[in-house]
Amino acid sequence: MFNPHVTDLEGWFAAMSRPAALMELAALLLCGAVAWAIAALVRKTLTLPNKASILFGENVVDGVLFPTLLLLLVYLARVLLLGWVPLAVFKIAVPIVISLLFIRLGVKVLQAAFQQTPLVLLLERSISWFAWVAMVLWVSGLLPVILEELDQITWKVGATSMSVRTMIEGALTAGGVLIATLWISSGIEARLLHSATGSELSLRKALSNATRALLLFVGLLVALSAVGINLSALSVIGGAVGVGIGFGLQKLAANYVSGFVILAERSMRIGDNVRVDGFEGLITQINARYTVIRSLSGRESIVPNEMLITSRVENLTLADAQVWQSISVTVGYDSDVDLVMRLLKQAALNHERVLRVPEPAALLSSFGADGLEFALGYWFADPENGSTNLKSLISLDILSTLRENQIQIPYPQRVVHVHQG
Repeated sequence: MFNPHVTDLEGWFAAMSRPAALMELAALLLCGAVAWAIAALVRKTLTLPNKASILFGENVVDGVLFPTLLLLLVYLARVLLLGWVPLAVFKIAVPIVISLLFIRLGVKVLQAAFQQTPLVLLLERSISWFAWVAMVLWVSGLLPVILEELDQITWKVGATSMSVRTMIEGALTAGGVLIATLWISSGIEARLLHSATGSELSLRKALSNATRALLLFVGLLVALSAVGINLSALSVIGGAVGVGIGFGLQKLAANYVSGFVILAERSMRIGDNVRVDGFEGLITQINARYTVIRSLSGRESIVPNEMLITSRVENLTLADAQVWQSISVTVGYDSDVDLVMRLLKQAALNHERVLRVPEPAALLSSFGADGLEFALGYWFADPENGSTNLKSLISLDILSTLRENQIQIPYPQRVVHVHQG
């Protein structure tokens, strides 16, 4: 039986043995050098970190730009050489470059959209194996034969007739749509969060989450349409999901809504020092469902967003980052009051973390049972570096300077009256 693919393969081997193949190889190497130079120039212009080579770059530009440029240049060289020499090298070079571009695009999008989890690594390996196997089948001429055979395996789903080939093509289309959606959303997120801090970071994070959710929803609808699923059936599913949210998912829905309210109102921002339910720390993440608060001891508390909306929350740095702190000191009644106040104020000023404006204040607060009670108050603007440690250092300075000046810190005193018989 005559097999045209075998004849094409034999013709390709014959073309590879001709001297013209060396001209194709030289043109292919030139395309690679030009693509590498352009990608390197773009990398230098954008001042990207030099973590790896252009071919295996650590970011989307040098990870995807190089195979994209190489594919364009290879196609251009193929068109120019088509009228001069019979092509052999380019018949295998084009599928290889397309596979390389497909792999790099899929891998870099997954790396930009998600963290390096075992599932993401498995998806990256699956994309690589699928692309290279498809390239081998394409070059060998077996891909059309396999697709024709898969097209013969059909079954009916309701009134729709489907085949294995249709399912595979639909799945590939859906995967391409989702990858493009993830790439666009990751680019928008990186653009929004670039050089943003404080309240601006929280608002941009909210916009980023909303944009990603919207794009993924639209991409999912397009992907389902590509697979062949009738979207009119989703109206029934949507109604069932709405009932489920209304009854069984009330708390989950409330947490998501509360997360967007927090980010939109900016009552709590990333970097704020807050106290919730007796736990104090810095807000490190504000996600759609929960907020992460990290204490100075390293412990992290995952707080549902609904709790931050419905309960009392102390935001120590809402208006500004300045925090007030006070220390109480008791000295003997025979002490020089003016000297004690000067020493207390100087003890606070000895530390760079204490603000000069507003300046520390030392006051005589009350006449205690054991001596004169003074209060030293001061402001500092870096609560993330700790407040207890600063209070301890100032207290040690107060104790040292009072002893140097012979000022007594009295022990508790009690008067006992003894009545005779």
